[in-house]
Amino acid sequence: MKCPHCLTTFHHHPGYNQIGKDADGEWLLKTDTCPECARLIISLVNGTLLRNSNGAFLGVDAIKSEFLARPRGTSRPPCPRDVPEALAKDYSEACLVLVDSPKASAALSMRCLQSLLREAVAVKPGDLSSEIQQVLDSGKLPSHLAECIDAVRNIGNLAAHPMKSQHTGEILDVEPGEAEWNLDVLESLFDFYFVQPAILKAKKAALDAKLSVAGKPPMK
Repeated sequence: MKCPHCLTTFHHHPGYNQIGKDADGEWLLKTDTCPECARLIISLVNGTLLRNSNGAFLGVDAIKSEFLARPRGTSRPPCPRDVPEALAKDYSEACLVLVDSPKASAALSMRCLQSLLREAVAVKPGDLSSEIQQVLDSGKLPSHLAECIDAVRNIGNLAAHPMKSQHTGEILDVEPGEAEWNLDVLESLFDFYFVQPAILKAKKAALDAKLSVAGKPPMK
């Protein structure tokens, strides 16, 4: 399985403990620890615990449902460490509440997007729709990212719902798939504005170090 904490794949050997029974059947606590990040993974399982005549564990049967309790259910990748803390916090919280409340997730991601545009692109503050247009007009985004960020306006239908554009961060109704799309776009923009520049900077520093050892001037 893939660890929901660090996304590392490892061989799963869960343990089960019976919690109790109710009208919906038997409830079990399923636990395992990721060998990579050493964090506990806990799920609440509605199923049947199987044991032999000696009481030894045989397995779990007839699983009706399973809820990830730790960490809170999210299949999104962790925020890259090169992303500024304030943006990373909004993104991470938007991922965390996605399953429980797409509306809350979309509100956080829209606020995060607006903050990103103001911080990384230095757009003139206005409503989100006009700020997206400024980025598109600059022509500095690759075409695939320009299409992605423009789709934020179309999927969210900001023209018909100006409150979304003017009051980012407020809990408003969302279109199907809107919350997930916002997070996809943020991941792509994080990579473009923060991750790739950091990688290139590190590579340049390493090359300059080699040039210095060789008695040559650094790259310009």
